Amino acid sequence: MINPADYKSLADALERSPDYRVLRRVVSHDQFAAPIGETKVGIILDTETTGLDPRTDQIIELAMLAFEYDERDQVCQVLERYQSFNDPGRPIPPEVTQLTGISDDMVAGHSIDLATVERLAETAVIVIAHNAAFDRRFAERLHPIFGKRGWGCSLSEVPWSDAGIRSAKLEYLGMCFGLFHDGHRAIADCEMLLEILAMPFPKTETPTLELLLEAARKPTFRIWALDSPFELKDLLKARGYRWNDGSDGNSKAWYRDVPGTDLEAERTYLRTEIYSGPFQPYVVRMTAMTRFSNRIGEIDHADAAAA
Repeated sequence: MINPADYKSLADALERSPDYRVLRRVVSHDQFAAPIGETKVGIILDTETTGLDPRTDQIIELAMLAFEYDERDQVCQVLERYQSFNDPGRPIPPEVTQLTGISDDMVAGHSIDLATVERLAETAVIVIAHNAAFDRRFAERLHPIFGKRGWGCSLSEVPWSDAGIRSAKLEYLGMCFGLFHDGHRAIADCEMLLEILAMPFPKTETPTLELLLEAARKPTFRIWALDSPFELKDLLKARGYRWNDGSDGNSKAWYRDVPGTDLEAERTYLRTEIYSGPFQPYVVRMTAMTRFSNRIGEIDHADAAAA
């Protein structure tokens, strides 16, 4: 029989071999690194919902993990955790229960404590989600404070492909970082994501959180191909443009988000390849204050550099 105390040394020995990979269970803990210089507070947020439409669907589970990070963008410590089910007031669709494991019985009588949500979010300069384009819209509907915070997305704002990581699904990322968890709740996903952000990006010494925050701090630009010829939609799609149906209150048109360094090239592409006559593209500047929100086009309330 193996002494449980020997498991770590056995795992360490296996990791030294190129023929084995070891996965370690994510164990909830508070301390990561001693802070250097000024510290700030971030929130990792995850939601489970009754569907995909933030206008009509409801949050059925919310998790928030408040953490401190320092001037190196290094995770230092967990400050507080909050998790709650929420009764949507109607039956949860069977396909949602199958996907999330959340049943009507689990949420019955539960509600999100909005005072706690506000207290946690009030201290944060940035909220991070693993699909911020999804979670932010639900969060802003839950409480207006989420519209007054910068947001970052660990799904799209970390260059996973640069490390040869083929999928950005959280479970797969965990495996790439040698981690696993068998928790089925949103707070377990928050714990997993924090562990990943606290670790160096593969083949570097740079904290993964630093790469995310570096991207979040930079402005991006949404360029709209308004009234573009229908017959050229396949060209736009192939170039990375996405269709917006107008249901979010923004333009009914094709659009693409680009960094500032690519903006002039994109204008040139539209003028020469899509529009035959004079064309002045509609461009919206976005920062972490409005990015991933339905409020694209609003003037930012604060500089995203605060994160």
